[in-house]
Amino acid sequence: MTDADEPSERGEPPGAGAGPAGCDSDGEEGAGPFGTDTTPAESAARTRAPRRQRKQVLLRLDPAVHDALARWAAGELRSTNAQIDYLLRQALRDAGRLPGDTGPPAKRGRPPRERE
Repeated sequence: MTDADEPSERGEPPGAGAGPAGCDSDGEEGAGPFGTDTTPAESAARTRAPRRQRKQVLLRLDPAVHDALARWAAGELRSTNAQIDYLLRQALRDAGRLPGDTGPPAKRGRPPRERE
């Protein structure tokens, strides 16, 4: 059995999406998922670079330090997590150690749902 015969991780049928981008599974342009039957907004959304996954870190803090951070964050209308991210970025920038390929801070609010 080849890779094309096995279902994908997303549960697509065998061979689905096997053709090059912009083509249907036979390699021809047209009615495929990226063909001419999409709107410009849909095409732009598909060609946008994916956001990098944010790292999750377990951070152990003294309760008094956490409370102080939480009060500071509330005063600036941020979550405690966003305040820690802001302070770490600021410290790295001030020390000249912020990597050049660092993405922008996360957008405010709840992260978008992942599409199935």
